[in-house]
Amino acid sequence: MIKTLFSRHWILPTLIVPLAVAVMIRLGFWQLDRLEQRRAFNAHVSEVSAASPLELNVDTLEADLESMEYRTVMVSGEYDHAHEIAIRNQAWNDQPGVHLLTPLIIAGSEQAIMVDRGWIPLDVYQSDDWAAYEVVGQVSLNGMLRLSQTEPSFGGRPDPTPQPGEQLRAWNFVNLERIAQQMPYPLQHIYIQQAPEEGQAQLPYRSLPEFELTEGPHLGYAVQWFIFAAILGVGYPFYVRRENT
Repeated sequence: MIKTLFSRHWILPTLIVPLAVAVMIRLGFWQLDRLEQRRAFNAHVSEVSAASPLELNVDTLEADLESMEYRTVMVSGEYDHAHEIAIRNQAWNDQPGVHLLTPLIIAGSEQAIMVDRGWIPLDVYQSDDWAAYEVVGQVSLNGMLRLSQTEPSFGGRPDPTPQPGEQLRAWNFVNLERIAQQMPYPLQHIYIQQAPEEGQAQLPYRSLPEFELTEGPHLGYAVQWFIFAAILGVGYPFYVRRENT
């Protein structure tokens, strides 16, 4: 049988089949890895959702906020609209626009945190006049902690690094490490996605992410890849034997 498998007629598929089986097994384990990631994500979201809202102030700013993504927070302070930025390529009901991110100087501190205040239409953004959405004076708000992005989504464009003294008003994604380089004060490495207010009808429009805490199809896909690998690996020699009898 081994001689037949490595004969001139069968040697090419004999070399390809083990590679295909190895790829299928690797895809099966990849789906199991995705399943573990999904379970860890679900556990994290469930944990922070059950936690009481965190009040951001001088006593809590030193906490490990980056481990608390999606936790509800409350904060008071004053907006610095002079250093406000926009995040491009954001949609609301299929309409193009941007999200306004504004530094909030946290009450009682010299530190700031970026607040995603919501969506405005593209034509308003292009007018370069966002004064209608400014909020003056002390504010109190609640929202959800979100992590900074270190690289764009698949197919997205990276942002340039601001030069000393340069201020970029429009960014492709929320890279707080780079955004902090154009701020005149310390900036937290996490930002707040502001929650919508009940009955809110005016711009900027706000929403919070909703989560479906299921395990998804990953286990089923993993089983399928392992079955395919077994069928091909075990079935190929029997097929060759049948063809040569």
